[in-house]
Amino acid sequence: MEPEGRRGLGSAPGLALTTPESEQKRRTEAKAGAAGPSAVRARRFLLCLYLVGFLDLFGVSMVVPLLSLHIKSLGASPTVAGIVGSSYGVLQLFSSTLVGCWSDVAGRRASLLVCILLSALGYLLLGAATNVFLFVLARVPAGIFKHTLSISRALLSDLVAEKERPVVIAHFNTASSVGFILGPVVGGYLTELDGGFYLTAFICFSVFILNAGLVWLLPWSEAKLGSAGNGLQWGKTDVLSGKSDYDMREAATTHGARTRDKTAWPPWVEVASALRDMKSLLFSEMWDIFLVRLLMGVAVMLYYSNFVLALEERFGVRPKVTGYLISYSSALGATAGFALGPVLRLYKHNSHTLLLHSSVLTCTLLLLYSTAPTVGAVILSSTLLSFSTAIGRTCITDLQLTVGGAQASGTLIGMGQSVTAVGRIIAPLLSGVAQEVSPCGPPSLGVVLALVAIFIMSLNKPRSIGDMSDKLKSE
Repeated sequence: MEPEGRRGLGSAPGLALTTPESEQKRRTEAKAGAAGPSAVRARRFLLCLYLVGFLDLFGVSMVVPLLSLHIKSLGASPTVAGIVGSSYGVLQLFSSTLVGCWSDVAGRRASLLVCILLSALGYLLLGAATNVFLFVLARVPAGIFKHTLSISRALLSDLVAEKERPVVIAHFNTASSVGFILGPVVGGYLTELDGGFYLTAFICFSVFILNAGLVWLLPWSEAKLGSAGNGLQWGKTDVLSGKSDYDMREAATTHGARTRDKTAWPPWVEVASALRDMKSLLFSEMWDIFLVRLLMGVAVMLYYSNFVLALEERFGVRPKVTGYLISYSSALGATAGFALGPVLRLYKHNSHTLLLHSSVLTCTLLLLYSTAPTVGAVILSSTLLSFSTAIGRTCITDLQLTVGGAQASGTLIGMGQSVTAVGRIIAPLLSGVAQEVSPCGPPSLGVVLALVAIFIMSLNKPRSIGDMSDKLKSE
């Protein structure tokens, strides 16, 4: 009887689970079981964000190519039209960093919804503009609040692990680029109709409202706020970053205790405080990254600034054919996001080295385009430039977040957009001066700027995220 009793107790499930090996096995199986549904929810959330990016640029690109024609039809002179066009860039210059910092404080969902809705209001007013004054007034909301893509990228950086961040952002850029390719086609067709511009603006407004509804319906309840509005983390299992629910709760609790005093302040005070904290950090530690972004951005803008005119003067290519070439290059650039994953694995996820090499390739291709003896050489340079510039844009954004830390991702991405806005303001001026010398002047000047950027990157080695993120977290 005794052996039988012992045998029965030994075979009891409750005692079998008390051994360390069986307990570890049970936990592993439980995590694996929870990861399945959570992985589906995580991928669904990312796909919805990709759709947000697609709809955003699809709506905008229907209207933006028609703006110069419409303001001219309202009786504006070319000078006034140019001033109105520049005013949008100036508004973006000052609002990008503020809105990005606000999204860090107020939270991604609230800031994303506000930006989408107020941008929609701007395009609705644009559709109702019957004179130049109303046209200018309609551009103000979009100029200040059209930062939906920046906030979406900041949200993506909150959701995914640092190793996967460049690939996810590249896929987001690809989805947005597809919208930018299709939008002008739809807008060009609609504008041929009676009142086509007003119809196009109203459809753009409707697309933004649809986007706001999509953002509202996103499964935000599946995520937990890890700080004062940012740091979205999956509730059960963080499949994308490989963190368990216990790890996420512990991190959220620790960080919540650290920031409890800060969250007692009004949002605008927090924004001002965050900007003061970032100022010294950016100018002392990250100046080279933003300078490289500016130089490479202006170099590429100079390439595109007189692309149509240069091909017509150099090779007699008609603008219609050049338009096809631009569309072809844009389509290739959209596919570059899918190639970034294998390329990053080849570089062992070293964004700095990949950025350096892509910048060298961009500089070489700009030089090839400037000295191209045939149209075939132009097509070759345009084809490869589509890939090098798309990879470079993703790498510079990832490098900003890596060096600056994801704690202030909205502010960092917003400052990057402000730097790009500066490039949009100065690039037309530099292009006009360089074009006085030669049709190849703007891209040749771009080669010089790219060389300066490469020199800066070569001198400044990549820094570790540790010290930088510690500075941000201790504030």
